[in-house]
Amino acid sequence: MNSLLKNKKVILGITGSIAAYKIYELIKLLKDAGAEIYPVMTKNASYFVTPLSIEIISGNRVLMNMFEEPLSHIELAKSCDIFTVVPATANLINKYASGIADDLLTTTLIAFRGPVIIAPAMNWRMYESPQVQKSIEYLNSLGVKFMGPERGLLACGEEGLGRLVSINKIFEAIISSLTEKDLKEEHVLITAGPTRQYLDPIRYITNKSSGKMGYALAKIAKRRGAKVTLISGPSNLQPPEVDSFIPIQTTQEMLEAVMKHINRASILLMAAAPLDFEPEITYATKIDKHSIKSIPLKLCPDILKKVSMLKERPFTVGFAAEAGLNVDRAKLKFQDKRLDMIVLNDIMQQDRGMESDANEVMLIYKKRNNFFEEQTSLLSKDEIASIILSKILELKLAK
Repeated sequence: MNSLLKNKKVILGITGSIAAYKIYELIKLLKDAGAEIYPVMTKNASYFVTPLSIEIISGNRVLMNMFEEPLSHIELAKSCDIFTVVPATANLINKYASGIADDLLTTTLIAFRGPVIIAPAMNWRMYESPQVQKSIEYLNSLGVKFMGPERGLLACGEEGLGRLVSINKIFEAIISSLTEKDLKEEHVLITAGPTRQYLDPIRYITNKSSGKMGYALAKIAKRRGAKVTLISGPSNLQPPEVDSFIPIQTTQEMLEAVMKHINRASILLMAAAPLDFEPEITYATKIDKHSIKSIPLKLCPDILKKVSMLKERPFTVGFAAEAGLNVDRAKLKFQDKRLDMIVLNDIMQQDRGMESDANEVMLIYKKRNNFFEEQTSLLSKDEIASIILSKILELKLAK
């Protein structure tokens, strides 16, 4: 169990949508993060999920009837940190916007004063109706956060906008709403993943980078309030929720994207693993395997070196993937690329680094012309990302 939501109390509203069966996954994620969950169901929700099953998995009694515990709506509103309704029907949204409080769920919503997250799920005709859209617009103006819905196949068999957004996105929105926004003044530009250098239209060279470190940095920076631009090479990961996602293929494309966006950034995190070399000759059509005996290579552009030549640049962090914790090589790269910090990691370890969900890194930076080194333990990449971002804030404030 992690402690992202330790000591946090979440009111979980459940309404009568067929998507209610997905609530079990959200409850598990919340519990694993340390949250205390207080389920409040409408009568219609019990047609889709049973109160007993929700009680067992959440660990708390399900509340449905106002008159069984007459002041429960006030006690929950006073003691809980966040209110999320998953899934939310058109009926719930319209009643909440109109101030109608005719059951325990709507009464508790009206009484609650903290952050509210609503995840709609309904037929597209209902979601796109003027009444529902007017209610959503009004609730948005009050600060209510809506997650989704998504476009896709609906329970009725039609395609449209009304499908419940992914549970992982709802979970991230809950965490983000309860996270201090200490990066709200920052625009963070992040590179992630590998690059590809093509020999012909279907063959290329690349490396083992998965993009997990860069994606974790983007997710945590966004969670902490930053504006985030993520430039990513090919990755099998689902991109995190960021302000701008820019997919690229080659090192040259990554360089061009960095240079295009760098002037608007206050922090640059070069977490990608762009290739250092590429074929000297590329072919427009697939080449016969017998037609070549060797593949001559040439150097790709050095993105960090290009950044170092700029007169004005953001706080710049490089990443050094070495065979062993070669601190001297990392310090040379720090000096050569005129970095503000470098993150060193050993790519030869089997249980960490490239393709792994965990890593152990060394942060190397300078204060008053002296090098300092800080070694982390083996942690998840989300935790490593948080440490990196906190150190950046500390160093920026010290300047």
